[in-house]
Amino acid sequence: MSASKEWIPRLKLIGGAVCLDIANTTGLRLEPDGEEALRDYEDLVVWAAHAGALDAKEGRSLLRAAEAEPKKAAAAHRGAIALREAIYRIFSAVAARRAPEQGDVDLLNEAVAEAYRHLRLVPTTIGFAWEWRGVEAAFELPLWRVARSAADLLVSPELDRVRECAGEKCDWLFLDASKNQSRRWCDMAACGNRAKAQRNYARRRGNATGVGREGKA
Repeated sequence: MSASKEWIPRLKLIGGAVCLDIANTTGLRLEPDGEEALRDYEDLVVWAAHAGALDAKEGRSLLRAAEAEPKKAAAAHRGAIALREAIYRIFSAVAARRAPEQGDVDLLNEAVAEAYRHLRLVPTTIGFAWEWRGVEAAFELPLWRVARSAADLLVSPELDRVRECAGEKCDWLFLDASKNQSRRWCDMAACGNRAKAQRNYARRRGNATGVGREGKA
């Protein structure tokens, strides 16, 4: 792994679902100088392995295939970014109790349909399970698994728990697992503490201003 990729496995996975975690891989929506985690196909594969959307063997296979066919890998990367942004807009709308744009739902449906073309039901000792078929060196495999995660969440009772961070400069998405469903921040140690510090500063400044006015009076 190149040095530029070593930080990706340290990215926090706070979404509660792979589809929300991929939506959280960019800071460019609200900050022009924000970080973009998925800058190329190698980034996508490294992140997908980190997030559990690929196993180690699949990741190595895709990276070898990308070296051999960089144009196909680049096209899959562009598709992943387009899917990520559609997923973000869909679940951001869900969190705000708004209807998502039909174009975004259509794009997700296309990815879901392609994903299920590569899934087969197979018998197991306790019933049946889904198994991926024909995905060896399939550049779009990370996209298909992300799309399936999004589809599963959209038809799940957990959909009501989707939230968007209340941080002023944060749009990360997450599943609110708190008992009273009152979680507001993607990460209390980051956005939560920042908001708390801002409130304390505003309160201290307001108190100081009030004292000054009383002194002048």
